Amino acid sequence: TETALTLADTLFGGEKSLITINLSEYQEPHTVSQLKGSPPGYVGYGQGGVLTEAVRKRPYSVVLLDEVEKAHRDVMNLFYQVFDRGFMRDGEGRVIDFRNTVILMTANLGSDHIMQLLEEKPDATDADLHELLYPLLRDHFQPALMARFQTVIYRPLGQEAMRTIVEMKLAQVVRRLHQHYGLETEINDSLYDQLTAACLLPDTGARNIDSLLNQQILPVLSQQLLAQQAVHHKPARLRLGWDEEDGIVLEFDEK
Repeated sequence: TETALTLADTLFGGEKSLITINLSEYQEPHTVSQLKGSPPGYVGYGQGGVLTEAVRKRPYSVVLLDEVEKAHRDVMNLFYQVFDRGFMRDGEGRVIDFRNTVILMTANLGSDHIMQLLEEKPDATDADLHELLYPLLRDHFQPALMARFQTVIYRPLGQEAMRTIVEMKLAQVVRRLHQHYGLETEINDSLYDQLTAACLLPDTGARNIDSLLNQQILPVLSQQLLAQQAVHHKPARLRLGWDEEDGIVLEFDEK
C-alpha cells in the first residue's frame, strides 16, 4: 500500500490519484458487474462500476488491487484486455481507457514459505524466492494471466526499515500538530522504540502502525488537546513518549 501511495504522489501529484479496490470482496462470479457496471436491463445499470467509473473520472491514477488471490477467476479475466490493449468496456458499453494508469496487485500467497526460507537461509537471493514462489503462483493464477504481469517479491521488513516507517508516520503527526495548533512537538525515543517493536511482532507488519496511531495515540492526543482548549490554555510545545505502565505520555509546555 505504501508503494502505491508513493507512486500516486510521485507520478500524479497526490494520494487522491490512488484507486484502491479490495478484491477479497469479489469472490463470487456475479461480482464482475460491480467492478465494470451492470449491463442494460439489470439492477444497477447506469450507475457505473466501482473500477471503471473510478478510472473514467481519474484516468491518470494508480490502481491498487488488494488481495488479488481471493478474487473469483471471472473477476481476474476482466483484466486480460486491460493488460493487452489498455482498455476495458464497462456495463454501458463505454470504452474505459487504462493506458495512463499504473496497476498494482498484491497477494499474500506463499508468505509463510518465504518466512520459513529466510529463517533457514537468511541470505537467500531474489532468485531463490522466485524459485520458491513461482509454482505457487502458477497453480493459483492462469499462466496466460501471469505472463501479463511482473512479479515483485517483498521481503519481511527488518527493524531498521520498520523504524524508518514509524519515523515517517510520526513526522506526519508532527506536521499536522504544527499546522493546526502551532505546536512544536518533540518525540521521545521510547515512543519510537515501542511502535517499532509492536510492528515487528508476528502477523502484524508495517500496517500495524496506522492501527496503533488511530486507536491508541491519536484519540488520547485529541482528548488532551481539547482539554487544554477547554481551560483556555494554548501550549507552545508538546513532548510525546511511552511508559510501560501508563502507555502514551503527553507533556504540554506553554513556553
